[in-house]
Amino acid sequence: MTDDTFTTPREPQLIALNVNGEQHEVITEARRTLVDVLRHELRLTGTHVGCEHGICGACTVLVDDRPVRACLMFAAQAEGARIRTVESLADGSRLSDLQRAFSEHHALQCGFCTPGFLMLAEGFLAERPEATKEEIREVVAANMCRCTGYQTIVEAIDACATARRRACAQACHSKEN
Repeated sequence: MTDDTFTTPREPQLIALNVNGEQHEVITEARRTLVDVLRHELRLTGTHVGCEHGICGACTVLVDDRPVRACLMFAAQAEGARIRTVESLADGSRLSDLQRAFSEHHALQCGFCTPGFLMLAEGFLAERPEATKEEIREVVAANMCRCTGYQTIVEAIDACATARRRACAQACHSKEN
């Protein structure tokens, strides 16, 4: 064995990332995290860096529609996946239904944790649109907020889920007639 048997390649590499529906090519070191590449290379600063240990959830993004802690994933691991950041929720200056629900229910104060909660909720509601308040409460416990408490966050997500179910039911009813 040589001395370099257990070393990590230090040469920067070119990776292709699909972020918010757009293709990006980035030259990065293998050890760079997804959150660092999103913020520093792609300038998508809505994804926040909190604990850098995967505990707080401020860096949550969707990777292939599933919530992922971007501080725990190497950018190179995301190559070939569909990545969505909080910037993907709004349509220009028009907020998404989930963002509006957070605003209407006062589910944010300082806003630092909000992008992580929004992406966690977006991924969860896509998978469990019929979620109960108790299920929502259990899911949001995975992220940390030091300002609001969690009740208004749960209420906002529940209100959005209810509105989405109502809209889906109306659309299905319209198709039947």
